[in-house]
Amino acid sequence: MNDISVPSFEAYEKLSPFEIKDKLIELAKDSSKKAALVMLNAGRGNPNWVSTTPRDAFFLLGQFAMEESRRVMNKPNMGGMPQPAGVAGRLEQFLKSHHDTPGADMLTAMVPLAVSRFGFEPDAFVHELVDSIVGDNYPVPDRMLRHAEKIVHEYLIWAMCDSKPPGGQFDLFAVEGGTAAMCYTFKSLIQNHILHKGDTIALGTPIFTPYLEIPHLNDYEFNVVSIRAPQEILFQYSDEELKKLEDPKVKAFFLVNPGNPSSAAIMPEVSQKIVKLVKEKRPDLLILTDDVYGTFVPNFRSLMAELPRNTIGVYSYSKYFGCTGWRLGVIALHEDNIIDEMIKKHPKDVTDQLNKRYGSLTLKPAEMKFIDRMVADSRDVALNHTAGLSLPQQVQMTLFSLFQMLDKDETYRKATMEICHRRAAATVEGLGVDPKTGTNPLYAAYYGLIDFEFWLKKYLGEDVAAFVRQHYHPLDIVFRLAREHALVLLNGGGFEAPDWSVRVSFANLPDDVYDDIGRMVRSIAAAYVEAYRFSKGQGASATTFPVGKEGAKEPAK
Repeated sequence: MNDISVPSFEAYEKLSPFEIKDKLIELAKDSSKKAALVMLNAGRGNPNWVSTTPRDAFFLLGQFAMEESRRVMNKPNMGGMPQPAGVAGRLEQFLKSHHDTPGADMLTAMVPLAVSRFGFEPDAFVHELVDSIVGDNYPVPDRMLRHAEKIVHEYLIWAMCDSKPPGGQFDLFAVEGGTAAMCYTFKSLIQNHILHKGDTIALGTPIFTPYLEIPHLNDYEFNVVSIRAPQEILFQYSDEELKKLEDPKVKAFFLVNPGNPSSAAIMPEVSQKIVKLVKEKRPDLLILTDDVYGTFVPNFRSLMAELPRNTIGVYSYSKYFGCTGWRLGVIALHEDNIIDEMIKKHPKDVTDQLNKRYGSLTLKPAEMKFIDRMVADSRDVALNHTAGLSLPQQVQMTLFSLFQMLDKDETYRKATMEICHRRAAATVEGLGVDPKTGTNPLYAAYYGLIDFEFWLKKYLGEDVAAFVRQHYHPLDIVFRLAREHALVLLNGGGFEAPDWSVRVSFANLPDDVYDDIGRMVRSIAAAYVEAYRFSKGQGASATTFPVGKEGAKEPAK
């Protein structure tokens, strides 16, 4: 690889794969120009589908909102603030006159659904939507709009709890996507002395790279224990790994479920082992679970459903609804949780410090819920009066949630799942491996991990794998793919996945390129095998991706 104008691979080892990808994109673009190749970037998880009906509803609702604004004041370039009295009836009439407009059917159906299911007063509910889509007020309440919170709560019970809630209610904080949820959560756990610099936390690995990087920032300086989920056991946590959580030094356990980059959901039997461990040995263990890919797994149940007292749930609408640019996320914390209990048990000096921090917001700061403290911390407390996710964003989040409730046959969910699994199957075909690979029902198929070393060892022996390890660097794979095929994938090692693996996104490219991606990856593996054979004086042969003639016999991954 000395003809590539990059520094040694070692210089890239400390970089996030999301930063390495910029160099890979540069190389891939250069290759596409020189060799008339089409650049393929399967390195990001941004889906290439969008959910249209709730967006149509949003834009049509916006037209109605403008009519409502002009109804109050109609001057050149200026309207008034929409008013609640009679607004539901006016929306009904508006929709009758726009019945052929995309989005009208959903808007017509959603109001009676919301009124019936949640007991909303029609004018109050419609006015919240209309006034919010105009964006003429600050968010009140700042944590989340009242009607929106109830609707999103119901959506999360479906998406995260398989419609079997644990009892009680979750308090929700609408935030700017899952990334903001991560930032706010880490910050408030420190500010409220739930976690401290130098504490020990556990990470379920492999995991989304920022979870590996944030703990080492000087804001936190956590000691990190990895709870590993290897591919040999379908990316599940073994009893031996879970036992690490029994150590009282481990204050918190952070995980992504289904995994990123593995796309594997925690099996029910493993989930129950975690439940048993927490209830019997670690009732003080704090869990943060990032479940953005849960909607791609049938009957998914998050740990927030199984261990609501211990768990902070993080969810983003970005992947399922194809709305990464909308920045729609939510933090869920059960009304009965261990964090609020921990805050109440703080020693007097800590309580006094926190009372001073939040004392400008309430006469009883000691009684302030942790999730409301998160809202305040998100605006450095002093700007709490302007906190909250923008109101048009909350409207779109509400409409996405209502759309799913109206889709009783889950046709949209089935369509998104089918897209991902179809592309995964095409990649598997291009790789030339067992077609059952990737068919496990707990596999979200949003991403795939292709582990070169695993397959080399399994089908060609340790000698071949050792040769590759000795003569190549793990990053050689992604750089070769960019240079020779104009293909961008992310290095698995950056997620604490196996060093010799690559992550491919099945969400963001057209269906017809994925078999090509499989063949491109197979050609890199074949080149390594040919190099080994030449080193042994065996000469060239028609090498394909290293699998045996009998196909893969391990459980489908």
